[in-house]
Amino acid sequence: MESLEVRFGEILKELRKKKKLSQEELATDCGLDRTYISLLERGLRQPTLGTLLRLAEVLGVSASSIVKQLE
Repeated sequence: MESLEVRFGEILKELRKKKKLSQEELATDCGLDRTYISLLERGLRQPTLGTLLRLAEVLGVSASSIVKQLE
């Protein structure tokens, strides 16, 4: 079974690609570092609630929809 972190990373990457954003563009739009986006996508870090909300806003989805995909 995949870890929660890895699954979140896959969802984040899929949403980012649907918006045709690079990691750098997503990071800039969220006020984050590109390397942090990379760590999230590879399942090596977990976002804080505030970061999750910022990511969702920039990606044009609700944070709850991201969480629902993790369930």
